[in-house]
Amino acid sequence: MSVLRSWRLWTAAILLGSTVAAPAQAQFFFKPKDLRGAQVTGAEPGMVSQTLPDATPAEYQAALVWNLRAALNVAALQCQFEPGLLTLDNYNAVLVDHKDELQASFKTIEGYFLRKNPKNARAARTAFDSYQTRVYAAFSAVSAQYIFCLTAGSVGRDAIFAPRGSFHKVAQNRMVEMRGALVPWGEQQFTSAKHLATPSPLPTRFADESCWRRNVWQDRRCGPFRAS
Repeated sequence: MSVLRSWRLWTAAILLGSTVAAPAQAQFFFKPKDLRGAQVTGAEPGMVSQTLPDATPAEYQAALVWNLRAALNVAALQCQFEPGLLTLDNYNAVLVDHKDELQASFKTIEGYFLRKNPKNARAARTAFDSYQTRVYAAFSAVSAQYIFCLTAGSVGRDAIFAPRGSFHKVAQNRMVEMRGALVPWGEQQFTSAKHLATPSPLPTRFADESCWRRNVWQDRRCGPFRAS
């Protein structure tokens, strides 16, 4: 399973795509599972896509911000089947409204890997690139597209109304929902249609270096990336 390595390329693709008119599509009606949860700091298990040993609170906050930005980026690409969710427009607005905070978060995370590799800048860059890849990979939601897109639309709406400099608060308040939306819960209005999936959307060996080769997940060694 290959993933894009550069968030800049994703951003360019989104901005380019926003200039192309798309045909109108019908809305879908779907009652999602209530995924609301407690506020988090980023240090809690599963809230950021890769554990960050010895990270400071500021570094965890930056990671939380960067993970939410990645989630909204993925949604902007995957959720255009329902333009009414505005995942594309919301993401583009987030890039503008919260530009300074996003750039600061990027620098903070980059600084974490430089701090962990003080004598080897190349190793720090490689570790940082791998981290970026895994952040995106962790938000693969093909099997849970409806609930993921609905949640991303709601979170994106909160983000564009959040004052500049407070994107991290949106991440702290709603990352539990974004992570929960990676599980294909299914329609909740009708009992017979509910689908209770595994509570852990990521492979158990997601952080195992031996499961990755050149930033590509190794299915043969570690099993399929998504069990669904």
